[in-house]
Amino acid sequence: MPLVSMTDMLNKALEGKYAVGQYNINNLEWTQAILGAAEQEKSPVILGVSEGAARHMGGFTTVVKMVEGLIIDMNITVPVAIHLDHGSSFDKCKAAIDAGFTSVMIDGSHHPIDENIDMTKKVVEYAHAKGVSVEAEVGTVGGQEDDVIGGIMYAKLDECVRIVKETGIDTLAPALGSVHGPYHGEPNLGFKEMEEIRDATNIPMVLHGGTGIPEHDIKKAISLGTSKINVNTENQIVFAKVVREVLAAKPDAYDPRTFIAPGRDAIKETVIGKIREFGSNNKA
Repeated sequence: MPLVSMTDMLNKALEGKYAVGQYNINNLEWTQAILGAAEQEKSPVILGVSEGAARHMGGFTTVVKMVEGLIIDMNITVPVAIHLDHGSSFDKCKAAIDAGFTSVMIDGSHHPIDENIDMTKKVVEYAHAKGVSVEAEVGTVGGQEDDVIGGIMYAKLDECVRIVKETGIDTLAPALGSVHGPYHGEPNLGFKEMEEIRDATNIPMVLHGGTGIPEHDIKKAISLGTSKINVNTENQIVFAKVVREVLAAKPDAYDPRTFIAPGRDAIKETVIGKIREFGSNNKA
């Protein structure tokens, strides 16, 4: 199955009232776990790659070749998109697209709206010519993830409408109270604003910071037009927990497969749970 953009899978999710998960990858085993979970559950899947994770793995081309190789060797038949998460500039988005990424996010949310729109428009023009989908963000998602740090700033309805109409993006991430990393206290999502933005823009919406949001809030967000939910921290936490447990039980272990493989299995189980929660199982 060749890599695909997010456009078709997210439009189907919006229509079918479920969400496709974006699960960020950090290495080979992370990718094996997520692809294995998606194939087992017959779910479309988005592999999120932050700029920091791409650097860690060797670069955009290495990431694409690794994913393409795993799709062949693991006999993956479900739709898979490789998505640049929080692309910081046109040049970074272009480099990812040129390396074979099938989707990019241009994050101009820290700039004034006019600048955000100009950046996004340039990326959309380049990406769409190559069949690549584009996500943009309005407002600021709180917390910290990799190179991305921000305090919560709610998306404004008029700015959401402008960026959708003026750029032709495929999906929009309006910041509505979610955070990257663990939540301190209960998440407080802006469902009223979510509904208003859905009705005004009519394109699939993205929820960043999906870790730690209660299932009833996830279901409500999906019912209000959220078609893509990003998960990263939860997989990092479960992987680290299992690796610590294995090394504590086997202090003399030194073969990395001894502790990485159980961590990989834990990620796979976590992703299977998320796929079912988001309702994307059997939608491939």
